[in-house]
Amino acid sequence: QVQLVESGGGLVQAGGSLRVSCAAAGRTTSGRTFSSSAMGWFRQAPGKEREFVGCIDRFGGTAYADSVKGRFTISRDNAKNTVYLQMNSLEPEDTAVYACAAAPFLTTREREYDSWGQGTQVTVSS
Repeated sequence: QVQLVESGGGLVQAGGSLRVSCAAAGRTTSGRTFSSSAMGWFRQAPGKEREFVGCIDRFGGTAYADSVKGRFTISRDNAKNTVYLQMNSLEPEDTAVYACAAAPFLTTREREYDSWGQGTQVTVSS
C-alpha cells in the first residue's frame, strides 16, 4: 500500500518559517495513486488530540484550519509525488508532530483519511 514519509521538521524560533514535505510511493489499499488522492496535514502536540491543519485536492484546491489560516500554505507536486506544508509566522503553539495523510477526496475529517505517514517533529521556541 501507499507509503508516506515526512521530512523537513526541526527547531525554529517564533516568527520563523519552515517547510515540511511528504513523499508518497505506491498505491492506497483502494488502488489510488498519489495524483488521484487528496492530501491532508495533521498535527499532534504532547497530551493533545490530533488536529486537522490543512488539505489539498488533486486539482490544487485547499482548505485550512482557522488556527493556521493565513500563516500556512499547502501545495503539491504530482510529478514528484510530494505534498508540502509551508509554515510561516510560527508560534510556540504550533509545536507538534506533523503528519501527512491521503484521502479519496478533499476533507477535513481525519476519519476519512486512509493512509498515514509517521510524522515529523516541528518545535517552535519563544
